[in-house]
Amino acid sequence: MADVVDSATRSRMMAGIQGKNTKPELLVRKYLHSRGLRFRLHAKELPGKPDLVFPKYNTVVLVHGCFWHRHAGCKYAATPSSREQFWTNKLSENVARDSYQIAALSGLGWRVFVMWECELREGMARLDLLYSEITEDVK
Repeated sequence: MADVVDSATRSRMMAGIQGKNTKPELLVRKYLHSRGLRFRLHAKELPGKPDLVFPKYNTVVLVHGCFWHRHAGCKYAATPSSREQFWTNKLSENVARDSYQIAALSGLGWRVFVMWECELREGMARLDLLYSEITEDVK
């Protein structure tokens, strides 16, 4: 199947994809901040530079896009039909990197929570649960 846009347009579109301060990440940050949680952003000294770091709770939150991080069973994680081998390799490398970074963070004693982009489309219930998960067992 041919791409619906020309290669120059597709290149420009792909170059505009951000790694930090994405809409889902900003939504999570705004919600948790409004609930009184304070955090650090993209801590360079931690494996993978987690999106949100809560030192008080010894917790990190990774906000993952379903496409880029291959959310299992999610309709947004479809593999493009053009250049299928390229995308399969690229996206599987992302998943392997995520697994390594989560294991490294856990090995350092951090609690790791992953927020998926699609979960944010379903309303505030998942954000309420995330808040509870972050703050549980902390006195």
